[in-house]
Amino acid sequence: MSAPGSLELLAARLGPLAVRDAPLGARTTYRVGGAAALSVEAGDEGVLVEVADALRGLPVPVPVLVLGNGSNLLVADAGFSGLVVHLGPGFEALEVTGTEVRAGGALALPTLARRTAAAGLTGLEWAVGVPGSVGGAVRMNAGGHGSDTVATLVGYRVVDLVSGSATDHPVADLAATYRHTSIAPYEVVVSATHRLAEGDRATCRRAIDDIVRWRRANQPGGANAGSVFTNPVGDSAGRLIDACGLKGFRIGTAEVSPKHANFIQADRAGSADDVRRVMDAVRDRVRQATGTELATEIRMVGFDDRPGSGRPPT
Repeated sequence: MSAPGSLELLAARLGPLAVRDAPLGARTTYRVGGAAALSVEAGDEGVLVEVADALRGLPVPVPVLVLGNGSNLLVADAGFSGLVVHLGPGFEALEVTGTEVRAGGALALPTLARRTAAAGLTGLEWAVGVPGSVGGAVRMNAGGHGSDTVATLVGYRVVDLVSGSATDHPVADLAATYRHTSIAPYEVVVSATHRLAEGDRATCRRAIDDIVRWRRANQPGGANAGSVFTNPVGDSAGRLIDACGLKGFRIGTAEVSPKHANFIQADRAGSADDVRRVMDAVRDRVRQATGTELATEIRMVGFDDRPGSGRPPT
């Protein structure tokens, strides 16, 4: 049986849970790119277990993409020929117990930052400027303004789409480094627990306002996914790109931001493939000029057979 045959079998197993030809690129902050062959919104952990059961034993494994807020994702114009799994509103809860907060995996990071600050808790103000989700932040150890996710994280919970098991983990299991963790592509982070410090509400609000002002002054708006490349040790990707004269560099409907060289922006109704071409051209130019190989923070989906989807469930 072919891969399309496996998709049909998977769709039949999932029944009304599965949406065909679901918008995917439009759900990313780039707002460009194609659709997903199948998509499932999970309202609770039980749905994730159903997905794991449906994926098991397919004649040909179907690639799976776990989607957060799409803030570090670039989907090819051709789309994604697999299954997208994303968390629904049932995973947006926030529970505060003393200085510990347990946040659902679908909760938006700016919401987490503002609500914890309003509760007089400090430590997550940096998250106001990151347009991702709690689950996505755990997955990539998101951060900014001198802090990151693991600075306050004490534990997290994942559902494994291979085994269907749900497991609570201490932060040590994350093995976090700069923008990288041990979370596998087929694991869904459904919640995270942070231990914060008591703070002054007014001071927390001022810190958040300062971060918002700084980002508006120093980073571009529009359709982008934030920093494209990770910073090399002891240097800045933006500085290297700027030194190569690439601010404003354009291919088709995508360009290096004239405001910040480590941002690549897409035109309205532009092409994700153009964004990819700009990324590749920037990486090549920096390598040729400086010998530095830039590594991307952006997950690339649909540009080859199965990039970004990880090991498919079997």
